[in-house]
Amino acid sequence: MLQHMKATGADQAVGLGLVGFSLFLFTYYTVWVIVLPFVDSDHVIHSYFLPREYSVILPGVAALILLLCVGTFIGVVTWKNRTPKKVD
Repeated sequence: MLQHMKATGADQAVGLGLVGFSLFLFTYYTVWVIVLPFVDSDHVIHSYFLPREYSVILPGVAALILLLCVGTFIGVVTWKNRTPKKVD
């Protein structure tokens, strides 16, 4: 039977840090892609963001890395779980 496990303070801190980081990334990307095109290009806010072509390149690279990691994980699990064929 499963026991109820409570998160330690370190687990909660790591979780809060991950949520905060995700919220920051979401806000940054949303402002970068949705809001910035409507702001004048000589405005000072443009100095805080990467050039616009990276808004397509970076998520594409992240998706490729994610697919590579998932594919590698599935390959390793499949390789370890294969059963040797019986020789009669």
